[in-house]
Amino acid sequence: MKRPLIHIFGGTSDARQICVMMDIAGIDYCLSVATPTGAQQSRGIRGKIAIGRMEAEAMIEYLQKQGVRMVIDASHPYAERLSQNIVSACQTLDVPLIRYIRPSDIDAIEHPLIHKVATLEKACEVAANLGTRILLTTGSKQLPDYVTHLQGKTVLARVLPTTEVLATCESCGLSVDQIFALKGPFSADFNRAFYQFCQAEVVITKESGEQGGFKEKIEPCLSLGLPCIVLCRPEEQFGGKGITQANGLEAMARLLANV
Repeated sequence: MKRPLIHIFGGTSDARQICVMMDIAGIDYCLSVATPTGAQQSRGIRGKIAIGRMEAEAMIEYLQKQGVRMVIDASHPYAERLSQNIVSACQTLDVPLIRYIRPSDIDAIEHPLIHKVATLEKACEVAANLGTRILLTTGSKQLPDYVTHLQGKTVLARVLPTTEVLATCESCGLSVDQIFALKGPFSADFNRAFYQFCQAEVVITKESGEQGGFKEKIEPCLSLGLPCIVLCRPEEQFGGKGITQANGLEAMARLLANV
């Protein structure tokens, strides 16, 4: 069996679509995901799946051992530390890196109910002044930080239904009435009914783009009159020698055509 020549970092839906592109093109690759859940979501791809988080030094050792000739960073738009580690490893090894950029339409959305913020702390500050029952659709990774900054509020968390995530929710002191373990993507109609069901007064979400169902989260807020706090993406700071950016799947397809 041939060793993968291209290594992809990312457990996102975009990463899986890139894998499908490479399967169709017959390109040899390996996909890195952080958790067994990420591997489960990636079942069906032809490439090898590597499970586990790696810091820069471990990445360097791994990429060298596998003989990787190119890396694709298709990680989550908010996974800054991971992307920084990938850049460091690739530049150390002088391996070309393609940074996939998930398209965003945040600039096209303007409404008095939409509050765009740059930090988690600001999101909590704004939300705390707008309501008591605050629904998080931001995942579980920073849940402890949200709970800390929203003390005195009723935090409602919509999270993935895995043992690890539920344990995180419980360790944060959330009760069964505050935890909603569901896997998306969700339609706008579903979100509208869900917001009403859990009696949310404020929604906090991320600028997740089309793949993350961003519009489907926003539209029900507007129709229900709910304030929505959007944690905007960190600015891309991963340019430099050997790094090519692919803005969207079409751009990625064009780059892969030349591999």
